[in-house]
Amino acid sequence: MGRNVLYLNTAIPGMNLRNSLAILIFGLSCLSCCSGRSLRERADRGDAKAQLKLGEMYRDGEGVPQDSKEAAKWYRMAADQGDARAQYSLGLAYEKGKGVTQDGAEAVRWYHKAAENGNTEAQFSLGVFYSVGANGLPEDEGEAARWYRKAAEQGYPTAQCSLGSKYFLGRGVPQDYAEAARWYRKAADQGETDAQYFLGEMYEEGRAVAQNYVQAHMWYNLAASRAIGDNHKRDVRSRESVADKMTPAQIAEAQRLATDWRPKSGKQQ
Repeated sequence: MGRNVLYLNTAIPGMNLRNSLAILIFGLSCLSCCSGRSLRERADRGDAKAQLKLGEMYRDGEGVPQDSKEAAKWYRMAADQGDARAQYSLGLAYEKGKGVTQDGAEAVRWYHKAAENGNTEAQFSLGVFYSVGANGLPEDEGEAARWYRKAAEQGYPTAQCSLGSKYFLGRGVPQDYAEAARWYRKAADQGETDAQYFLGEMYEEGRAVAQNYVQAHMWYNLAASRAIGDNHKRDVRSRESVADKMTPAQIAEAQRLATDWRPKSGKQQ
């Protein structure tokens, strides 16, 4: 883009800003159009990544009319070639009834394909389905924990939090507060607000970690800063409750830690 601007300014000296911008926008739109045609050509030739991208463009109305049926059609082409992201997206389309007839069993079938190919969102979705017994799957806490673990071990924070809760409650795995704290911390370090709240609780109660009101206040504060609705109210109540047990210096330290905190990526842990 920088080169286009330089060419425009040197090729037509003295051109006013409005005309310059109009030509630039026209040039970029042509470039986008050519890029779109190139993508479509690659998709038509069977390029799975291009098919997936085209499906996402139709899903979002990005450079093409929004069309859920077209999105599902392109997802299917890529999914049939084994693309894990496309398999998940097609499963999601069946789960939500977007562009295809809603079908829980078909959603599960595609989620299983994607999950076996390593897609973390599909693995997490299967964990949820097994936790509650949904879309034709039986309630099975052990299977739920197994799928949560697969996603959690790849750094997926929501799955890490869910696996932490399985250990905390002893559902599908032996109850183990230390393991619960370990998984909550992995998710909390990435900014997962429920995990931050649960980790705060463990520090406040001294459960599997040394009791530490400063740490509890910090995690509650971080959770409250991004949570919404009832969860935000819960986090604020807990933060204020633990603050009643703290000295002004401890509260100041907890606030400093929250201000200085920065999220980590799953790969950093």
